[in-house]
Order: sequence, then C-alpha cells, then structure tokens
Amino acid sequence: MAAYGGETHERIPAHVAIIMDGNGRWAKKRLLPRSAGHRAGVKRMVKLAEHAFDSGVKVLTLYALSVENLHRPQEELQGLFSLIREYFSGDTEKIAARGVALRVIGEIGLLPEDVARLIEEGIKKGGDGSGGTLVFAIAYGARQEIVRAVNRAVAAGKEVTEAQFCEFLDTAGLPDPDLLIRTGRERRLSNFLLFQSAYTEFYFSDKLFPDFSNRDLDAAFASYAARERRFGRIK
Repeated sequence: MAAYGGETHERIPAHVAIIMDGNGRWAKKRLLPRSAGHRAGVKRMVKLAEHAFDSGVKVLTLYALSVENLHRPQEELQGLFSLIREYFSGDTEKIAARGVALRVIGEIGLLPEDVARLIEEGIKKGGDGSGGTLVFAIAYGARQEIVRAVNRAVAAGKEVTEAQFCEFLDTAGLPDPDLLIRTGRERRLSNFLLFQSAYTEFYFSDKLFPDFSNRDLDAAFASYAARERRFGRIK
C-alpha cells in the first residue's frame, strides 16, 4: 500500500509502463544540449524506479530507446549510448541489492557491439526478482516485436492461440501493463507495447520527464486506483 495526500489506496498497479518523453525539450528550455536532458532523465528514472518498487509495483517497463530513435543524429545517439554504458556497467549493482531482476526487450543487436555486451552482462548481474522486475525497452518497436513473434510462430510450425502467441513476444512471461504513463504532453503510444496494452489504463502528464516527480507518480497511481476496470464486461 502507498499513501497519497494522507489517503491510502490498496490498488497499486502490478505492472507499470512509462514512456519517458521530454528530455530534449527539458534541456532546450534551459538552453542546454540535449545530452544534458537525457542525463537528467536517467537520474529521474532511477529515483522513480526505486519509488515504484517501494510502492508495491512488481514490474516496471521503461521505454528507453525506440528503434526509430536510432535514426537520430549520431552526436545525440553517441550520448545516449554512453548513458546506457554507464547504467549497465554501474547502477545494475544497486538494482541487484534490492532484489530487482533486470530484463531488456528490443533488438539489442542493432546497438554498438560493446553496448549490447554491457547490457547482457548487466542483466546477469540483476537480482533474483524478489524485489520486482525492471524491464528496459531498448532499440524497441512494438510493430517490429509483433513481426518477430509471428516469424517465431511460423518457425515453430504451428497455428497458435492468443495465449500461445504471447509466448513468442519479447515480453513472454510478463503480465500485460496495468497502467501506462506518458510524460511530455504527447498523447500517443509511439510504437510501444501495442499488443500488450489492449486493456491498459493510460495516464498522460504535461510534465517533461526530468520534472516528473515521485509525487507525480503517486498521482498516477491514485488516478489508476479510482478507475473501474471491466475488460469489456459488465459488473
């Protein structure tokens, strides 16, 4: 349970997904290079992840780098790759100490070889899952994921049910998101978890991601707790 403004809500979403949008605009507003915004975003991400797991979230999925982002200018990409290197070579130990397992979805083979290797090594250093699971979507695209899943099903040589198809997705074994949060004033999914979000609750914030505080996350949880999820049925 977690407290919101003095009230207690038991309905904490088990799986929260976040589109961490607005780092570049945050830097631009401060006349800083975009890299400064991405670095501020990483700091905010670490604090939000800790708060989410402390609040009772079991799975936290963060949209860190889309496959479309790989077409950005090389200077910005190199800065992003450097941040990924720093996180997976250092901060994974903090995650492991909390018992949080680490997982990555996406096509890490599209990343520089040393970055992909650090990610794989970082995953191995993660916790046992007793404290939750932290999922990074890196070089990820939902349409591309669905195509990969179809090809895996075809390679298996069998017609599949919806449940069986889920086993071919990058997120196999994970529950669908209960709550998806997007910061930065945008109101779209941007090729993120399209199949998994069929009945996900959405929460949009006008705040740029580096400004999205723990209190803002609590407000998203409170909004989720106040909703009635019927999944197409009538209660």
